[in-house]
Amino acid sequence: MQRRMYISENGKMQEDDKAAPLVYIYTNPTDAEKKELIEQYKIDEHTLNSSLDPDELSRLEFEPEHIAMIFKRPRHYGAEDNFLFKVASTGVFIFKDKLIIVTVDEAPLFEGKPFIKMQSIQDIMLKMISRSITHFLEHLKAINMLSGDIEQLISTSTENKYLLNLFTLEKSLVYYLNAINSNAVLIERMKNNVGKVGLNPDNVEFLDDLTIENNQCREQANIYSQVLSSLMDARASIIANNLNIRIKTLTILTIAIMLPTLVVSIFSMNVTLPLSFENPLSFWIISVLAALSSLILGFLWWRRRW
Repeated sequence: MQRRMYISENGKMQEDDKAAPLVYIYTNPTDAEKKELIEQYKIDEHTLNSSLDPDELSRLEFEPEHIAMIFKRPRHYGAEDNFLFKVASTGVFIFKDKLIIVTVDEAPLFEGKPFIKMQSIQDIMLKMISRSITHFLEHLKAINMLSGDIEQLISTSTENKYLLNLFTLEKSLVYYLNAINSNAVLIERMKNNVGKVGLNPDNVEFLDDLTIENNQCREQANIYSQVLSSLMDARASIIANNLNIRIKTLTILTIAIMLPTLVVSIFSMNVTLPLSFENPLSFWIISVLAALSSLILGFLWWRRRW
């Protein structure tokens, strides 16, 4: 699906098919649209396919008629993802008079405060990277909140479900950390090719701010990843300890049930016993002995703090 955007007089991105488009957005392009991009705009087929590959690394390439850039961004998270935060690639192809963006899904590319007072293609390109960094930070906060909630559930549960959810969050952080590092390489390459990319002094200053923000985002992701990784063994031990406590409790209860059964079974044997069954108090004496055996076990349990 293709969308056409332009910069309005107040510097905001707006969609209008009638106005002269500055930005072309291709969301999950069809084969016909891919053919148009390759033949009409001379976009390399491999680079175009890499824009839709979530495992592709961020990079910056200089072609004869345009500049090709691929950067990483977090995908929209939904309940169906089951605690797995995914990463997507976005291709940006910079021409002299237009910007072509290729994405795999409907992503909110131009939302938020950064997309105001834009004047050039380079402004749009840099602010898209800035929005991606902010999006990563928002997801990192969500991951931290989810991990805290799961920790509380793990401490009172013997199931593996919550532990597996925590493993999934840890896996997401590894993917995020790799994507943020990849974007850092892209930003550094842009700083080393300011003239080729066509950045003005304001863009260069904004690029320096992006470097700081991305480094802070990387450090935050690294801290969350280390915390989750270092505490996984402790959480697994909590589950094993909870299971042992419940097994011990069930074992003691089983013994408490078996002792009265043992007492009754002894007096039910077909052998000569001190207590005659002709005695009318035999039933009550045996019942009292069976109850005393359970009471004695309960007293020992309380006394020894089993």
